[in-house]
Order: sequence, then structure tokens, then C-alpha cells
Amino acid sequence: MRKLIKEFTKGITVENPTFALVLGLCPTLAVSTSVVNAVGMGIAATFVLLGSNIIISAIRKLIPSEIRIPCYIVIIATFVTINELILEAYFPVLDQSLGIFVPLIVVNCIVLGRAEAFACKNKVLPSIFDALGMGVGFTMALCLIAAIRESLGTGELLGIKIVNNFEPVTMMILAPGALLTLGLLISLVNYWQLRLKAKRAAINAGCQKAGCDGCK
Repeated sequence: MRKLIKEFTKGITVENPTFALVLGLCPTLAVSTSVVNAVGMGIAATFVLLGSNIIISAIRKLIPSEIRIPCYIVIIATFVTINELILEAYFPVLDQSLGIFVPLIVVNCIVLGRAEAFACKNKVLPSIFDALGMGVGFTMALCLIAAIRESLGTGELLGIKIVNNFEPVTMMILAPGALLTLGLLISLVNYWQLRLKAKRAAINAGCQKAGCDGCK
């Protein structure tokens, strides 16, 4: 169980697809103008990740290695199509807002990357936790970026005015604002990870000096 939890949490922390692996930046920059869009895209990507990981993991021994990528794309495209139909039927406003970026999940590096790097090499249960972790990590990153951009760019959050007498910074809801926000957040995450590594190295050095290697 501990291994499954680790597979889940890695997608949120050390292998976050947006802040650590820097994947799927096209939808990240494009749809993160509002938290609603971010949540919608995050759920859509998580659904595709989960479905494709399960199927690919279940039939991994049946797929010839020479045609594995085309097979992965067909499987991913199937779940993307289901996504599109659900959005069009039940969430038409969100579907229009997300636009072309829902169909483009087919070629999203996060989804295809997890299929190639994890699902095709592991059993179904670990693949489920891997997909959920990556999906949650992607959704959280999107929501964080969107919350910053929406609040600074419009003075509102989820349609609620959060600051009075505030002049919105229009740049934040445009492409430059997306790049600036993402760059600053990646810098903060990298700084935090370096501090964490330095702290662990200091602890390990203290353990070795004290002769208690087993406490690493």
C-alpha cells in the first residue's frame, strides 16, 4: 500500500507534470485564465489519463513493441472522444471555453508520456494510482496558475470580486501573464526542492558522522 501511495504522491510533488517535468504547457498556458477552465481541463485530462493507463496496462503484453505508439494514440483518442461528447452534452459552456484544447489531449505529452514510461511496464493497480497522481498534480498546478492570473487580471476569483478599488492587470490574462506566472512558480518549486535536497544531505551527513547509517 505504501508503494501505491508513493506512486500517487509523486505526481503531486517531485514529478508534478507542470512544475517538475514541465509537460503539457500548451493547455496550461491557454486555459488557465480562470479557475473554472482550469478545473474543467484538469478533470478532462485526469479522465483520459486514468482510462488510457488502465487499458494500456491491462493489454501491455498483447501490444507489439513496433506499433505501441499508434496503439497508445488510438486508446487515448477513444477516451478523448468520450470526454468531448460528455462536455458537449452536459457542459456546453465549458466545452466552448476550452475549445480545441480538449481534442488536443490526444497529443498531450503527459498522457502519452505516462503510457510509455509507466502504464506499459506496470500492472493495472499501480497504473491507476500513477494516473490519479499525475492528474491531480496537473489539476492543482492549473488551478494555482489560474487563481493567480484570474485574481490579478480581473480582480475576481470564481466570479466573486475579492479586492475593492483594484485596477486589474490585463496582462495577467494574456499570454505574457501566463508565461510570467508559470516561470515564477517553477522557480519557486525548484528553489523549494533544492532546499529540501540540501536539508536531506545535511541529515545524511550527520547520520554518517554519528555512525548511524541505518537512520537514513
